[in-house]
Amino acid sequence: MKYFKKHLLLAALMGLLITNAIAQNPLITNQFTADPSARVFGDKVYIYPSHDIKATPGHGRAGWFNMADYHVFSSANLTDWTDHGVIVSQNKVAWVDSNAYAMWAPDCIERGGKYYFYFPAPFKAGLGRGNAVGVAIADKPYGPFVPEPMPIKGVLGIDPNVFMDKDGQAYLYWAQGNIFGAKLKDNMLELASDVKVMNDLPAKGLKEGPYLFERKGIYYLTYPHVADKTERLEYAMSNSPLGPFKFAGVIMEERPNCWTNHHSILEFKGQWYLFYHRNDLSPNFDKNRSIMADSLFFNADGTIREVISTLRGTGITRAKKEIQIDRYSDIAKQGVAVDFIDTANRMKGWKTTFSEKGAWIRYNAIDFGSKQVKAVDILGSSAQGSAVEIRLDKVDGPLISTAKVGKSNDWQLTKSSLVKIPSGKHDLFVILKDADPATIDWIRFD
Repeated sequence: MKYFKKHLLLAALMGLLITNAIAQNPLITNQFTADPSARVFGDKVYIYPSHDIKATPGHGRAGWFNMADYHVFSSANLTDWTDHGVIVSQNKVAWVDSNAYAMWAPDCIERGGKYYFYFPAPFKAGLGRGNAVGVAIADKPYGPFVPEPMPIKGVLGIDPNVFMDKDGQAYLYWAQGNIFGAKLKDNMLELASDVKVMNDLPAKGLKEGPYLFERKGIYYLTYPHVADKTERLEYAMSNSPLGPFKFAGVIMEERPNCWTNHHSILEFKGQWYLFYHRNDLSPNFDKNRSIMADSLFFNADGTIREVISTLRGTGITRAKKEIQIDRYSDIAKQGVAVDFIDTANRMKGWKTTFSEKGAWIRYNAIDFGSKQVKAVDILGSSAQGSAVEIRLDKVDGPLISTAKVGKSNDWQLTKSSLVKIPSGKHDLFVILKDADPATIDWIRFD
């Protein structure tokens, strides 16, 4: 226990110096995030999400969405995420109602070495009615961003999305009961064409959150749509950025206990990804959401294969980092379950409880690297004391450790030696060795 407390103290002190989040799905677990607009700038992915917060008396509307500012997160490997902090706030933009708490989905794009951050917000009293779209400009993708004094003329709505075509022409898309699009001038601050309504999308049900991208000459207009009870992600295809578009299918089906979904799609290091949100950290209140990511694939004819949301998500996990096995790739049909560590503070994450001998969980894509690891640490608990087998690649694969889970009703950090030294990338199986139940928070190799 002393070792565990020392570990927590060290982590807390380091947290004062850096703002890193190590996550699978959800990507960010120390705050609520939604509507992820993901972009590749340089050799990193940057995510510009909405920031859900809980309403307090006099600050926001209880029981509804409350968003007062924007953060930006970056990662070079889709596993380790850095929070660069607040980049735009409702009380620091001249034209925005600072009491609205309605800074909906944003977007960001680079042009000529400048980064243009587009965000929607309600007008301050006396300046206009409804929601407008503003622009903040920076020299770096993480800021500092300086907001323009007034929003873009002729754009009333939310959820701006910006697309830069191969010929250098930029387009702006947004939503307001329907989806709209127009060309942007080279200054990225004014419309350069009449506004077009995307009338060739499904007519019935709410559509919002447009996100347009191009692949192999096909333009994909993607958007959330309430086809039934909650939003699902759909797409339409065209040979032109402004259409006409033809409805092509569903990217991700609706999730019953989360009314919204909102997304972006990009290619990074040869693989396409879907970024989206669910309410995994707030299962009883879908106005506090969390961003996720999963791989996306295309069929030979250019259509998109439906994406199934996973806990494991994307990215390779380094063996020397804490491996949250509750974000599993696969799990036994019985004898193992995942639940919150603390339902009063769900941001503490999840735990895995093994209750039957032979029950297992699989976590894929662990990178052991080339430097040898010699032991495995487990943060866990077991009333009687227990042990798990750790195997590689399959449930009866090579055994690398029979690891102890400490005899305690509280979390205890235990260290066990390895009987086989792994290297390279492997799937990891954790299997309950005997009949004594065990609960595990995380494991780590050293």
